[in-house]
Amino acid sequence: MQKEELEQTLVLIKPDALKNSLTGYVLSQLSEVHSGLRFAGAKIVQVSRMLADQHYAEHRGKVFFPALLDYIMGLEHYPNDPWKRRVIAFVFQGPGAIAKIRAIAGPTNPHEAREKRPGCIRALGTIVLLKDAAGNVIGDRIDNLIHASATDTEAEREIKLWFKPSDIPPLMHAYPTEVNEDHYYFNDKSLSMTQESGSVCLLAPGDYVWKSDLDALRLIYKGQPSPCTIEMVAAKYLINEKRETV
Repeated sequence: MQKEELEQTLVLIKPDALKNSLTGYVLSQLSEVHSGLRFAGAKIVQVSRMLADQHYAEHRGKVFFPALLDYIMGLEHYPNDPWKRRVIAFVFQGPGAIAKIRAIAGPTNPHEAREKRPGCIRALGTIVLLKDAAGNVIGDRIDNLIHASATDTEAEREIKLWFKPSDIPPLMHAYPTEVNEDHYYFNDKSLSMTQESGSVCLLAPGDYVWKSDLDALRLIYKGQPSPCTIEMVAAKYLINEKRETV
């Protein structure tokens, strides 16, 4: 398969879209008829705090960061119904996937989307004011229905964060994989190769994993600098696990 055919992007249908029954509308706009792209992966995810934190890592320290995590975790739209909190994650694949999906989604800011791209998906979104305990406005949170990767680099990082290789058909793998030969356990932000009380098995011998994940785990275990944290690797392998960190 030619390289351009393997271009991929991550799309998340967020809790506000689900709450407002816009899933069908969003999928119709992103369909192969409109985008010329194919599904490479799809899953329903109950987003843990660890996964949310890793997804929005670039915004850590900003005033809206805590509200952003609550938003993607579904706490804002389903405060009393935890079983309804979920995100639908997709990998779309095909030539120009990133640019095509971004064009269909529209500008990040819903107000700008309504002004510049009426009819786009995010034109149906809103902006929520954030207030402190005294009622003073301290910022805002953008509820824009879907997430779409912005660049090749972001797409690779985000797809590898939300999807394991086994979630995507082998012929649709855009990134190198490797067969793991060891046991790796995660426990309270630490990594080990032997089971300990309270630890969770991330990888077992024979598991197919992203090569970059395995490279990172080997470096982390040796105490050497790694391009990503143990939490970034662990977040995806614990998706929808009862034992995941929430």
